[in-house]
Amino acid sequence: MVRRHEELSPSELRAHVDISNLPFDTTADLIGDVQPVLGQERAIDAILFGMGMKADGYNIFVAGPPKTGLTYIAKTFLEEQARKEPTPPDWCYVYNFKEPDRPKAIKLSPGKGKELKKDMHEFIQTLQQKVPEVFDSDDYRAKEKELQQAFEKIRREIIEELSEHARQEGFILQFSQVGMVIIPAGPDGQPLSQEDLAQLSEEEKKELRRKSDELHEKMKEAIKKIREVEENFRQKRNKLDSEIALFVVGQLMETYMEKYKDEPDVIDYLKSVQEDILENIDDFKKKPEEQQQPQLPHVPVPQRDGMIKRYDVNVFIDNSELQGAPVIIESNPAYPNLFGTIERQAWFGALFTDFTMIKPGALHKANGGYLVMKALDLLKWYISWEALKRALRDKEIKIEDLGELYGLFSTRTIRPEPIPLNVKIVLTGDPWLYELLYIYDDKFQKLFKVKAHLDDRMDRNDDNVVKCARLVARFCEENGCRHMDKKGFARLIEYSMEKTEDREKLSLEIGDIGDLIREANYFASLDNATFISDEHVDRAVEKRIYRSNLIEEKVKELVAKDIFWVETDGWKVGQVNGLSILMTGDHEFGKPNRITATVSVGREGVIAIERESQLSGRIHTKGVMILTSFLKERFAHNKPISLTATLCFEQSYGMVEGDSASSTELYALLSAIAQVPIYQGIAVTGSVSQKGEIQPVGGVTRKIEAFFDICKHKGLNGKQGVIIPKKNVNNLMLKKEVIEAVEKGLFHIWPISTIEEGIEILTGMEAGKLQEDGTYPEGTFFRKVDDRLREIAEIVKKFAKEEEEKKSRQETDGGGCPACGS
Repeated sequence: MVRRHEELSPSELRAHVDISNLPFDTTADLIGDVQPVLGQERAIDAILFGMGMKADGYNIFVAGPPKTGLTYIAKTFLEEQARKEPTPPDWCYVYNFKEPDRPKAIKLSPGKGKELKKDMHEFIQTLQQKVPEVFDSDDYRAKEKELQQAFEKIRREIIEELSEHARQEGFILQFSQVGMVIIPAGPDGQPLSQEDLAQLSEEEKKELRRKSDELHEKMKEAIKKIREVEENFRQKRNKLDSEIALFVVGQLMETYMEKYKDEPDVIDYLKSVQEDILENIDDFKKKPEEQQQPQLPHVPVPQRDGMIKRYDVNVFIDNSELQGAPVIIESNPAYPNLFGTIERQAWFGALFTDFTMIKPGALHKANGGYLVMKALDLLKWYISWEALKRALRDKEIKIEDLGELYGLFSTRTIRPEPIPLNVKIVLTGDPWLYELLYIYDDKFQKLFKVKAHLDDRMDRNDDNVVKCARLVARFCEENGCRHMDKKGFARLIEYSMEKTEDREKLSLEIGDIGDLIREANYFASLDNATFISDEHVDRAVEKRIYRSNLIEEKVKELVAKDIFWVETDGWKVGQVNGLSILMTGDHEFGKPNRITATVSVGREGVIAIERESQLSGRIHTKGVMILTSFLKERFAHNKPISLTATLCFEQSYGMVEGDSASSTELYALLSAIAQVPIYQGIAVTGSVSQKGEIQPVGGVTRKIEAFFDICKHKGLNGKQGVIIPKKNVNNLMLKKEVIEAVEKGLFHIWPISTIEEGIEILTGMEAGKLQEDGTYPEGTFFRKVDDRLREIAEIVKKFAKEEEEKKSRQETDGGGCPACGS
């Protein structure tokens, strides 16, 4: 008589949250300070370490499943810690007076960048007003006139002296458009005509030429003296202009020098500005209204003259509104978005640029703080990934034109001075991506030495449940959702356990949990409820499933119509209902499969039709090989095993993977060998070891519910149920309908640890234990298997002997007298 096996009670089929233990009435009672990151102690410790380590290469990779909120956790936690850190400096780009095509980067204290831009604008505007006024004053005009008169006097004296000398020699000094000219004169002091010159003798002409040459030498000396006087005059006038300009500029500049005395870069820049203004003071002598030129209609022109525009300040990074270190999230790390760009402006059909058109990238904005990016997004931009590693290695950010960088075109452009890089890069991504980069990118492991590994679940205890409630309260406040009452929150915790498939764990997939709260809030709004209750959460879960389970419904319909053949009653040899999981991207569901086995005399062993047809994965193939090992371990201790057995997932037309059906296949195989029928109202899941131990599998809740739905459709008879691994009991979170059926005795769930327990439940026979003499007890299931295997071995042995004897006779018959053939 087979022993009765223990079944699971209704209370063991689902975990419930006792609302009487919850220390609140609604989550609204828990509003207040709450830790932004829950259940990620390992990751938080790693992030804190990475933030604290200022040495090179200690950038952070936050690794975890996508739905755990990688970016949210990184951003939230980093922002909280970054507020305590110093605010990084401002950065400005200014005109480089020594190298105009290489704009200069200057560093300022936070908030000083805007002030410098404003001060420089006011400074230039003031100069444009003051300088023309000073140079238009009576005092300046008087001094300039005095210098001019002195110059004119000296020049006049030089010319008069030269003219008198020429007159004494019989020549006249005249002035024309080409300069001074010496012309021979007659006795009357008038220039000689060509006829008069022709009448002169050769001696007179020769003497005239000699005197002309001497006078030309004198004239050259006079011109040289005049130029020296002009240069002297110019220098004196420039000195006068410089003194007056220095007086005006120096007075204004002194104020800014005092204001920015603690900013060494600014002081150097202001000195360069002052030198350039003094060298180009003529550009400021005209009043602003005189500098404006009429513009052609519909023609874009620069806002101000280039000479004046070079004194602008491009506030590149402004941290005036920042408290602490910056935390920047870059969702599209293309090269220009990451490293900045140099814009261009159209001007009469041509493109031009200058230092005011340099725009920052995410690296500049995050400099001195933290830059968060998704690793996969970054790797999609290979150029950005390589440039980022180069920037981290060189500790500077270069703004380069991509076309010029890769030789696509060689248009002349500016080359901004690099800015020192001091940033902590935080990448988020799947753990497998971290492993791939660590193995295949030799620079990655040198640059990202901190791995913050996020978990997707945490322990379920009273303390963590209350922390979850506080986090839910904060979520509802921040997202404008209704708060949850006790029943609603308890149902949310149960859903969290359903996600983890573990009663002792809570899900940390905050994105999914947050979406469920929003959806439950929607259904609460339809009911005009004050709080989200359990019925709203239930409806949200049901509707979420309904939106995604069309394929599941189609499969159930095919099973109900017996197109997919699944039997739920009766006895069959070599046939068992197995349970598998189907995935459709956003939805997973269980599906019963009829698994059959046939056994015949032979030596090919156990053959899986799926493997032979290349419709099985490696794990399934491993499971089938374990079946052969089990047979050898249990039945080959006193005889060889010789058989040919085939296993098949009936009506399966896709890939079969996993070993969760290996115990099911073993039951079908043993039933076919022993010729003992199996009850078809019981489905099985669980993998098996070589020793016959039943090992846990995934998706056990969905598998049970799938078989229950079919049994319910075909009619519950009180004998149906599911066999599951005992180690999976803690994973059960069955729906109420299944629990009610179990409570009424209409459905059963048996947890087992060994293959023997499963055999006894499925066949109603005792499995049997191996005795000292190497046999199994009479009347047991394993005795029938052992006897049949022995019988097959004898048949194979006998057949082999007969074949050998037949072959021997044929050889003997063929070896007679060659002459007569007998």
